[in-house]
Amino acid sequence: MDIVITFVNGLDPVWQREYERHTNTPILEKRFRDWGTLKYLFRGIAKNMPFIRKVHLVVSGESQVPEWINRQEVNIVLHKDIIPAEHLPTFCSNTIELHMHRIEGLDEEFLYFNDDIFPMLRCEPTDFFRDGKGIIGMSRHWFAPDMFKRICRNSDRAARKALGLRTPLYFLRPQHICAPMLRSESKRVYDILEKDILASLTSTRTERNITQYLFTDFLYLQGRIIARRQPRRHFSVGIASAEKISKYLLNPDRKLVCINDVKLSEERYEKIHSALHNTFQKVFPEKSKFEK
Repeated sequence: MDIVITFVNGLDPVWQREYERHTNTPILEKRFRDWGTLKYLFRGIAKNMPFIRKVHLVVSGESQVPEWINRQEVNIVLHKDIIPAEHLPTFCSNTIELHMHRIEGLDEEFLYFNDDIFPMLRCEPTDFFRDGKGIIGMSRHWFAPDMFKRICRNSDRAARKALGLRTPLYFLRPQHICAPMLRSESKRVYDILEKDILASLTSTRTERNITQYLFTDFLYLQGRIIARRQPRRHFSVGIASAEKISKYLLNPDRKLVCINDVKLSEERYEKIHSALHNTFQKVFPEKSKFEK
């Protein structure tokens, strides 16, 4: 089983110049802000997920690769390696995620991690896959009041179209956690819907996008997802205090934790940023094999 992580360092001046040159959209701070916690995600994988075969880090270019990364242990994947050239550069996570299955050497079973998810306790392979089926919570939604929900609905409808199923009144949304995927099935649905997928690709997020939920929905609709929530705790930095998050990280009761970014004042960002670094350093004090 492999892990794929997508990463953006919004403080990278090379990336910033590319963004300004190719888009008319202001940089959305909460989507591109680098909290500097990526190394603790890698340390969590090394300590709590020793069964992982390979970790693949997907970035836009060489300037985005953290200087501490050990390339002998981490496969660096550039956007140009997996995304058609006519759709580059892109700053849209949906465009990037739809092409993860093209990573050279990727295992059949893989997990997609956002960089805000951390393995805090010992995990087992059966937490994510069992008998060729992925494990993740699935929920039904009837209304799509915002862009994100509409993109989720697009993805559900696309998966049903690929399987020749009718479109119900509701749409599916997978749990926000590390997503279990099968490379061959991701390729299969991409090939079936290639025209639709390519038409949905954009350089920044829009309502016509399809997200990587397409792949999870496709598996679920075939009976290849066990609809059981992965054990995780979720924090929004806009609601939870730095003290509350830190206290939990020091004594977690779930295997995974998601620390979700939102728009923050500079003062609050600095406070939580400092607390996270100090606490993660206590939880994962030793360098992992993924670091130089």
